[in-house]
Amino acid sequence: MTREEKKVIFASSLGTVFEWYDFYLYGSLAAIIGAQFFSAYPPATRDIFALLAFAAGFLVRPFGAIVFGRVGDIVGRKYTFLVTILIMGLSTFIVGILPNAASIGIAAPIILIALRLAQGLALGGEYGGAATYVAEHAPHGRRGFYTSWIQTTATLGLFLSLIVILFTRTITGEDAFKEWGWRVPFLVSIALLGVSIWIRLQLSESPTFQKMKDEGTTSKAPLKEAFGQWSNLKFVLLALFGLVAGQGVVWYTGQFYALFFLQSILKVDGYTSNLLIAWSLVFGTGFFVFFGWLSDKIGRKPIILAGCLIAAASYFPLFNMITTYANPALEKAIQNVRVTVVADPGNCGSLFNPVGTRIYTAPCDLARDFLAKSSVKYTTEPGPAGSPVQLKVNDQVVPYSPDFAKQAAAALNAAGYPKAGATAGVVKMNHPFDIFSPQVAAVIGLLFILVLFVTMVYGPIAAALVELFPARIRYTSMSLPYHIGNGWFGGLLPATSFAMVAATGDIYYGLWYPIVIALMTFVIGLLFVPETKDRNIDHWH
Repeated sequence: MTREEKKVIFASSLGTVFEWYDFYLYGSLAAIIGAQFFSAYPPATRDIFALLAFAAGFLVRPFGAIVFGRVGDIVGRKYTFLVTILIMGLSTFIVGILPNAASIGIAAPIILIALRLAQGLALGGEYGGAATYVAEHAPHGRRGFYTSWIQTTATLGLFLSLIVILFTRTITGEDAFKEWGWRVPFLVSIALLGVSIWIRLQLSESPTFQKMKDEGTTSKAPLKEAFGQWSNLKFVLLALFGLVAGQGVVWYTGQFYALFFLQSILKVDGYTSNLLIAWSLVFGTGFFVFFGWLSDKIGRKPIILAGCLIAAASYFPLFNMITTYANPALEKAIQNVRVTVVADPGNCGSLFNPVGTRIYTAPCDLARDFLAKSSVKYTTEPGPAGSPVQLKVNDQVVPYSPDFAKQAAAALNAAGYPKAGATAGVVKMNHPFDIFSPQVAAVIGLLFILVLFVTMVYGPIAAALVELFPARIRYTSMSLPYHIGNGWFGGLLPATSFAMVAATGDIYYGLWYPIVIALMTFVIGLLFVPETKDRNIDHWH
């Protein structure tokens, strides 16, 4: 790899580091951001609004892919991803200086959401530009290896955010951090932005795009060519359903749903959960490059589809084992305690609530919502019409009353469910390098297997998408399926999966979402997606 090629990869990857840095920052500090910008609302509502502002960034990504993909195919790769990183970086920085709701009232949350939307739009153009730019610089036969370096940057972004948050919290103290210290991690991102822009300004245009520009063969209407002609649109749809949808759900299950599962379902503390995921990423990150390199030898398709299939086949046993090691008391209770909600079906609504905005009032729904949030496995049994709601814990009956939560918790604890906030037996790390106890090592090992699936599907995906489309409309064509697959299918996975858990009373039921999508991708990819590793992407206009 020449010095110039290393610079191309480094410059392109910095934008992805930025993406992940901000992603983890906002995710880690969502509760504090909720309190700062949505303080006019009750605490539970604040958290919901903070998470909805977070989700807004995912939802607009495909629109950013259309806007900036078009610019990238008409004006050039370099110019476009210079603009996208500028928007992305400034949005992150401005969050750090934005006055809170106590200072400027309703304008604060409106500006915050506008910044999240701007960032999501820019991100929609960032990844496609980086992947296209690197692939068009890579020698023939090494595109998988070169583009796989972009995929490793999630780890760097995660560590940057964790280090900056921990360092700032330590220096300021917890009270000051909640008041003003949380702004520091957003403000220091300006340094990352400065370095990114400085390096990107020194880069030359992609040789493939420059050649097309010199020959006058660039597209005048990339949106029309990409999505208005069936000959290309069919490959956009195949890329989405036969490659990226499965990749998106495997990726988000292995990193974000695993984190959510540890914290919200297995009740592992936030510090330990983040460190467990961080260590699994440390051990797994090199495999992004390995599978990118391997895809140059045996093809993109076999590795991505194998990752989807193996993940789908092993999620249930793996998450069962994570429960066994992370919270053995909870697993024992799930196996041994029979919990049933007996209620008139006519008085029970749906608990499917992926955005968390519904307020329950019916006793049946309140009882089941309490059980779901307490990680209790339960079933629902129809009672006589008009009968009051009852909870059966083994043979003990708890009638619904204003004091239901307290009485139900006492019955569940007596039967064997751990008390709320109980930490005995739950996996715990006392410091970042506390990884050698058998329990911690076992959980990290299981999370590492989940990350291994992530590296299989994600390592070769950039090369596969770049090669699937002709150069004149490549940026536009590859960006849209990538961001629908990752922003919608993947980004909405944690909330949707937990909504499925709450709706059924089974802590593992949410895994059906990634399993079904991954299997769909395996079948469509196997039957319809062509292998592309040997294509000459420079000559294929």
